[in-house]
Amino acid sequence: MTVMATQRLIVSGRVQGVGYRDYAVRQAKALGVTGWVRNTRDGRVEMLASGEDDALGRFVDACRSGPTLARVDAIDAHPGEEERSAKGFTKRFTA
Repeated sequence: MTVMATQRLIVSGRVQGVGYRDYAVRQAKALGVTGWVRNTRDGRVEMLASGEDDALGRFVDACRSGPTLARVDAIDAHPGEEERSAKGFTKRFTA
């Protein structure tokens, strides 16, 4: 049985201006995770990610390291509500 999960993630550190959102999109697509990623005005990155439990866990693990120029200090993860209209994993405008 496949268990689906959704996580809302807030990533802190040096995560803006270093290709972090593009990295998250690539990782999500490779793992079959849907949702979105966006910068926040306070310098963090916010994501809503949905997928099979195992794939979502691997996605969060990948986000802990990020791309080469990033420095991830913390990821605050909470259960989230899946967006039924989500197709793929997309970048959104800053919130």
